[in-house]
Amino acid sequence: MGVRVEQAGRPELVRARRRRGLSQEAAAEAVGVSPTTWARWERGEQGVRARHRARMAVVFAVEAVEVERWVEGWAFVETPSWPLVDCGGGSLEATVRSADLLWRYEMDPSRRHLLATLPFVPAALGEWLTSWTYDTPAASTAHAGSARAVGMADVQRINEARQAFGQLDHQFGAGLVRPVVLRYLNGNVTPLLHGRYDDKVGAELMSAAAGMSRMAGWTAFDMSLHGQAQQHFGQALRFAKTADNPLVAAWVLTAMTRQAIHIDQALWALRLSRSAVDTARQAQASPRVMALMTVREAWATALNAKPGETGDKHSAKQVEQLLAEAERAYEQGPSDRDPAWIGLHEWAELNAEAGQSWGLLGDHQRAAACAEAAVTAFHDRLPRSAQFNRVHAADAYLGMKELEQALDSARAAIPMAKALSSARSVEFIQAFADRLEPHGTTVAVREFRDHLRSELAA
Repeated sequence: MGVRVEQAGRPELVRARRRRGLSQEAAAEAVGVSPTTWARWERGEQGVRARHRARMAVVFAVEAVEVERWVEGWAFVETPSWPLVDCGGGSLEATVRSADLLWRYEMDPSRRHLLATLPFVPAALGEWLTSWTYDTPAASTAHAGSARAVGMADVQRINEARQAFGQLDHQFGAGLVRPVVLRYLNGNVTPLLHGRYDDKVGAELMSAAAGMSRMAGWTAFDMSLHGQAQQHFGQALRFAKTADNPLVAAWVLTAMTRQAIHIDQALWALRLSRSAVDTARQAQASPRVMALMTVREAWATALNAKPGETGDKHSAKQVEQLLAEAERAYEQGPSDRDPAWIGLHEWAELNAEAGQSWGLLGDHQRAAACAEAAVTAFHDRLPRSAQFNRVHAADAYLGMKELEQALDSARAAIPMAKALSSARSVEFIQAFADRLEPHGTTVAVREFRDHLRSELAA
């Protein structure tokens, strides 16, 4: 059956729960014990009775022998089919160890293939948010490693590399950039994490590593690898916690919000966006940072309530207030407290995201105006953003029942979907084609769909 091994706690029981997307509370309820008992089981502090083991086999839909492995510690080959990143509180060593594991998997072709099959696990978000909010940061960010001494110049190089990767991602799409980002994490950042540094350098190094981990998550998101993206975002949040850096955490949380919006996890998008706003306020973030956080909260609020469909006036008013708050914050102008990463979130980007909220409010004319303005602003500099906003404009025209104009706008987005190395860009235009189904019998829509299939196949 296997070999009994010494273990700290019951890691296989933890992994089994996470594979099912369950919190400790939900697993405890399903098996019929208290959350405290379940937590003790996972820590290996309490035995598991036979009747509870039998119930686990039913709840998790596995054979009894599998439960015995989880409970008794029978060794078997580890596979990355559960969330790898545990963003709970812990030491700097534990944070570095979890990054090592994730980045090594990314560089191993066989394990990378398994990582790519990871599902997006909503329940993990709840654990990570709780950990970020309530756990205690690492007692120290100093490290007396055997590798070379690390200084602020090393940290600055990580930040500069991330900025360069970000520009390439915006220009060409994540498919081109992602392999380089992963090699940089494994080959350049990992040795620094194992180096020698004091608390001051360590805190800055953890923050820089968070930014680069966020970049890895963002590129996975753009390639529609949503489980993989979630892993890197979770690791980034853990680095931010270790560094006790709420501003970087807010930046990570707002990226997680954007992913949740994209995959229509509306309730989680709302929770993440509100956590990002609260965290940014805790960090006394600059007005332009608050503008980004607030406009994304407006978008998540509108997506969750869909006031344009439901007629929910209370939610509509809330969204409008958030949009006005974001606009007022942005109009306060730049600040010496602006982090480098806020530079990409200019007025056109803010206005484009506001347009998504207006569309969900049912104001399609205003949504179209926001999208068209973004296309003009981004046309030469940020082709992926321009392409997305052409599709957003097409959706707005469709909402106004201007089918011909909607098709014209969407048709203009097709060449860039072909040119970019971005799965998300292709998905955007394909999703619009699916939304044309009510008009599917018209000649214009049939011709558009035929043209789209032909162009993407080429």
